[in-house]
Order: sequence, then C-alpha cells, then structure tokens
Amino acid sequence: MTKRIMFINGPNLNLLGTREPDVYGDMSLEHIENEVRRAASQLDVGMEWFQSNHEGDIVEKIHSCWEDWDGIVLNPAAFSHTSVAVLDALRAVKKPCVEVHLSNIHAREEFRRASLTASACRAVISGMGWLGYLYALKFLYAICGVKSEKEKQ
Repeated sequence: MTKRIMFINGPNLNLLGTREPDVYGDMSLEHIENEVRRAASQLDVGMEWFQSNHEGDIVEKIHSCWEDWDGIVLNPAAFSHTSVAVLDALRAVKKPCVEVHLSNIHAREEFRRASLTASACRAVISGMGWLGYLYALKFLYAICGVKSEKEKQ
C-alpha cells in the first residue's frame, strides 16, 4: 500500500439507512464502507473505518493517526458544530483532513451551517451523499505524495 487513510465517523451515523433517509440517503454506513474499500483497493490505498457515538473515542482515534496515517476523512456529524476537542485533536495531529457531510449543511438549520472542525481541514465536502467519501479519498490520494525510497529510509 502506498498510502494509508483513516475514515472516522461520528455520532448517529451507525443509523444510516434508517435514520431520516430523505436527508441522509438510504445506504447503511456498512454499505458506504464497502464502496469506499472497493475504491481504495483500486488505488492501492490502505484504510481503516471507524465509527463512534462518543466524542472521546473520536479524539483518541484522531490521535492514533499521528505517525502511521497519511490522511484523515472525517464525518464528525453533530460534533462538527460542537466539539472543540475534535478540532484540537485535528490541529495537534497535523494530518491532511477532509471533512465530509452527507447532507448539504448549508441548506439545513442555521446551527448546522457552522462547523468548528472545518478550520482544521484541507477541504469540506457537503451535500454529495455517500459519494462525498469517494471524493475525499481521491483528494487525499492526490495530495498525500507517495514516499520515495529515500524518504522511506
């Protein structure tokens, strides 16, 4: 594998496919993961997929990206609007990150339009449904350079 990308999913995303399908679509998080794994495999990208409803678990997973991961795809869900802890973890780890939202947060309630965590991300993808994960994968693949033999030593 030439690159390694961590996918971190926040609260309530375990309910995808049944929770408000008119807003979030009808695909389960497992189905989205399978589609992303297929695309990552074609790019020869190693990946891990993680979901938690607990802020501290998400902070710990971001911390785990410190050394062995080239980038992070983060769907912080509701934590994007509330979590200084997730923001601080992203800033501390200093890995390129893409924030993904299934729905268009700018077309929803006023409080959803502001993302605390976005300021620590290279890009934000919003409103493209599950395809946002694929675009985030391809973006990170493009910007996370493959290490030369000299850099590997």
